[in-house]
Amino acid sequence: MNLNEVQDSVTKWAHDRNLIDGTNSDKQFVKLIEEAGELAECIAKGKRDEFKSELGDMMVVLNNLAVQNNTTLNECFSIAWNKIKHRKGKMIDGYFVKESDL
Repeated sequence: MNLNEVQDSVTKWAHDRNLIDGTNSDKQFVKLIEEAGELAECIAKGKRDEFKSELGDMMVVLNNLAVQNNTTLNECFSIAWNKIKHRKGKMIDGYFVKESDL
């Protein structure tokens, strides 16, 4: 499956389980942070075999948030790309710092 097909399947799955209309963005955001914690634990404990699954769980919740807010991950990703594509900066202690913040 390509990314659009997976996104469509995840959206249908979420609708079928009332995860779009039966909740709200506040609760989905809390779920996203919960999933981020699981990803952080997997990274911190070196559970590399669980990384893809945990990152995927976050993507499912991000998709739910997008659908609830009448957008798509593709649209959001494109907007972010257009915002950062010309951004310059440098790495400091493993973090990218925008040129405007230097």
